[in-house]
Amino acid sequence: MDEPPLEGRAALSRPFRAAAAARYDRRGTATEVQGMDDKVRELAERLLSRGYDDLPAREQKVLRRIAARTAIASNFNERYDQQLSFGERVADRVAAFGGSWSFIIIFSVVIVLWVIANAWLMTRPADPYPFVFLNLILSMLAAIQAPVIMMSQNRQAAKDRLEAAHDYEVNLKAELEILSLHEKVDDIRVRQLEDICLRLEAKMDSLTRG
Repeated sequence: MDEPPLEGRAALSRPFRAAAAARYDRRGTATEVQGMDDKVRELAERLLSRGYDDLPAREQKVLRRIAARTAIASNFNERYDQQLSFGERVADRVAAFGGSWSFIIIFSVVIVLWVIANAWLMTRPADPYPFVFLNLILSMLAAIQAPVIMMSQNRQAAKDRLEAAHDYEVNLKAELEILSLHEKVDDIRVRQLEDICLRLEAKMDSLTRG
């Protein structure tokens, strides 16, 4: 039986080589994932004295970041502001302006001018005393402004909760990293002391034999 030419055999072997390479990559990836999981579980037992599965999701996230040696701190305000909708941005602007001295001064000046114009300057005032139309405008403004300000306050409260959670993750990671560094320093110190003791024992042996 004639063998296929060299080019044909190479073409036939390419799919097998590709399949073998894919299996090797999958095996390597699975091994890396398994190694990472073992490292994370070892960190949980060593640093937190608890099982990995017993930890909340936030602590598990911090341990995974420590094992992968990746940063967890980020610009939270910038990321959060990028997710705001148009209505939330408008509510923040209204709340910021409504709670400023500029709004108080402008609003006071408008009310005083309205009262002066309708009480003394106009011969036929558009809104005579007791200024019913002005009261209607003020009531409508308060009815619209109050829910908008409450929307902004609720969003700010939610942002504060998320920012507190992010700060907790950063602080926890820093604390665990410091504990890990303390363990490494203590281990180095113990090894140095053992080495010094061995040298002293060797010198004592040489002195006694001499």
